[in-house]
Amino acid sequence: MEIVAKQAVRPPAPEVLATWTEYRRSGDLQLRDRLVFTFMPMVRYIVYRKVREVPAHCDVEDFLSCGVEALIRSIERYDPDKGATLEQYAWTRIHGAVLDELRRHDWAPRSLRRDERTINTARESFLATHERQPSREELAAAAGMTPSELTSRLDQVAVADVGSLNRAVRSDESVTIEQIDTLESADRDCDPMVHAELGEAKERFRKAFAQLSKQEREVAVMVYVEELTLREIGSRLGVTESRISQIHTRLRRRLYEQLSGELALFSELS
Repeated sequence: MEIVAKQAVRPPAPEVLATWTEYRRSGDLQLRDRLVFTFMPMVRYIVYRKVREVPAHCDVEDFLSCGVEALIRSIERYDPDKGATLEQYAWTRIHGAVLDELRRHDWAPRSLRRDERTINTARESFLATHERQPSREELAAAAGMTPSELTSRLDQVAVADVGSLNRAVRSDESVTIEQIDTLESADRDCDPMVHAELGEAKERFRKAFAQLSKQEREVAVMVYVEELTLREIGSRLGVTESRISQIHTRLRRRLYEQLSGELALFSELS
């Protein structure tokens, strides 16, 4: 994008000044629009120079619009008697407006961004000199910080770099993929394959559970659903605690036998 902007051919300064002078005399908006189109490559060049610094939650188009607005204001406020050409004056105003817009969208204070640039410069310099990435201690020394200060600043930078999960990472005529669509969910139910397999396994567990005796099913419910102790279950059923322990051991063994190969699932369901 920068190459295109640099190679764009603009009219010479006297011709631009003549167009601007005629616009100021006549107020013809077509002449102003001609000046805007003339300097649009410059707007794009300035914006795309800063695109690497644009926060992820922002749209580059917003900065282009900001640059165009600054260009129009430059055309309206330009004073040739100050000695600068319209292009020089507009460049300064557009560059300043884009920086202001960038700072307005950035949650991090300027001091943090300054330290971030210092750390990045130190890392790049170390890599160029030693042909390897620096350790935390080496990077801290190169950046003029203590290791604890470096860790603190890097943590603050990580927190400041907040992005939108709805930012498009791919878009064409048929589909738009947002950042949130690329994140792996920790919820197993969000995976159709896992959800289907778990549903089938639960059904096999129900069938195995149905093959237990009535007494075994009652004990299982009181242990795993009502969460009663073996002594409480014995008191409710009128038998000893050791008898309930025997029943519990037997029902678990029967379930394990019928669900062999799915012991991890059995542990999860029980």
